[in-house]
Amino acid sequence: MAATVTINDVLDGHVVLDLECLDRIYLNGYVPNLQVGGQVVSFLTQHLGNPVPSPAILERIGTRFRKAVASFAADNKIPVVRFGKADRKIEVMRPYLARQAATGRPGVAAIGVAQEFAPVFTATKKQRGKTVWFSFAVSQRRVSCYYFYVYDDDFGPAFVKVCAYFPYPMKVWLNGHEWAKRQASKAGIGFTELSNGFATATDAAALQAICDRLGPGAITVFAERWWSILPLPLTEHDRAAGYWWELSMRQLETSRTLVFDAPRRARAFFEALVADNLDIGRPELIELIFKRGQRRGRPADGEYKTKIVTYGTEVNVNAFYRHSRIKQYLKDGRALRVETVVNDTEDLGCRRRLVHLDELQTRARAVNTKLLDTERVGQGCVLASPAFERIARPTLTEDGRRAPALRFGDPRVQALAGALCTSVLAVTGITNKSLRALMTGLLGGIDYTTNQASYDLARLKRNGLITRVPGRNLDRLTADGLRFAIFYTKLHDRLLRPLLAADQPPAPPPLRKALHTIDIHITDTIDRARFLPKAA
Repeated sequence: MAATVTINDVLDGHVVLDLECLDRIYLNGYVPNLQVGGQVVSFLTQHLGNPVPSPAILERIGTRFRKAVASFAADNKIPVVRFGKADRKIEVMRPYLARQAATGRPGVAAIGVAQEFAPVFTATKKQRGKTVWFSFAVSQRRVSCYYFYVYDDDFGPAFVKVCAYFPYPMKVWLNGHEWAKRQASKAGIGFTELSNGFATATDAAALQAICDRLGPGAITVFAERWWSILPLPLTEHDRAAGYWWELSMRQLETSRTLVFDAPRRARAFFEALVADNLDIGRPELIELIFKRGQRRGRPADGEYKTKIVTYGTEVNVNAFYRHSRIKQYLKDGRALRVETVVNDTEDLGCRRRLVHLDELQTRARAVNTKLLDTERVGQGCVLASPAFERIARPTLTEDGRRAPALRFGDPRVQALAGALCTSVLAVTGITNKSLRALMTGLLGGIDYTTNQASYDLARLKRNGLITRVPGRNLDRLTADGLRFAIFYTKLHDRLLRPLLAADQPPAPPPLRKALHTIDIHITDTIDRARFLPKAA
């Protein structure tokens, strides 16, 4: 019989490259002192010297900008592409970026034009007698936006999107792996590529050091370089008066890539991960995506049999938290990619401005590590453990307090273990509210009160299964807590329930058949012993 493969079997000794790096970086550009109506009035009157803050002035600025874009494209022979409503912009621009990259020189590959909704200022005219004035408020309007797709010497393909309407919100898109590739080449580090990452490196430690260097400084240099080249609606006169863009983080992907020594290791990882987590509520979503156009090994009679991970199958494992998510997927058939996708920096307790990038990246990397550690513990449980023996009966803590028992088989304890199995809790922490939401479902709709959640959190804490995060009303699972949750859930759902219902599902057919054979032999033994099956 083949040995059961676990995640730990795959990760230990079969990873040839383990690399952490920023992946996709999507930034907002905004003018800090053009965010409310009063600031717009000050800009038009005090800064530009107009007696009346008329929206006609903004229209003139926008017209000047649109003409500057047209002249810039004509003078530099840059293609201008109008995006359709259903166009995937990067696919439309990919040939232009490839053409620019082939020249070996940085430059603007193409300019895309799209009609999109954006937060812009609209004016309301007010009049009292002969006195006329305008007030300004932000609203979402469908306006013209320019996408400057550039090929950068440091970052490779990127784009700067500028809205043509006041206050000219901006977007900047970059790729951290592309930056790392170019820095590695300049440093003389040999490597082979994944589709968006690294497959091998001659000096993994030096490559990781390069990835660690990517921060606000390099991104600011990129922005300043292209702001000095591209046509913009704000001028140097505006900048000198303090009207200029600052960058904040809109979406950030922090990745960890583990490249295995053979593709079969990567498939084995996901086989073990998915099979082990489908019935215990972790993670929250598993997607099996079957690629189109795959015709390998099609049976003649049209019957299909699909393993969880096989040729032509992509696996996405997702855990969601507020606006953000953690995802795992198979990269190019040979690597495990773990990514924390942050859509709101507040989800990880960070500010949005670019200067906080290093702090956010540190926290996102910790999330990736925590997820992998959680999965390792989940498949590393053993039947004999001092922790299980301790928590199954009442004990005393080191300071003499009573630690209530968490008895195996108790419905509330089993529900508690099932709730703590949820991947996102292991990463983000546990609150009274998040625990109640999970327990209500696991208890079959039975009311689970705030007081009950507080009591359960207290006994988990006294048993050393959770610990309080300093300064926050938040608890985190300890290693023993994770082992308790997964061990109790696995033992109950995968061993006891099948064995106690051995003559019917969920017991697997081989087990039901074997136990039926034993039952026949027991009945035969009773008959030969001349015992009546029931009272006469």
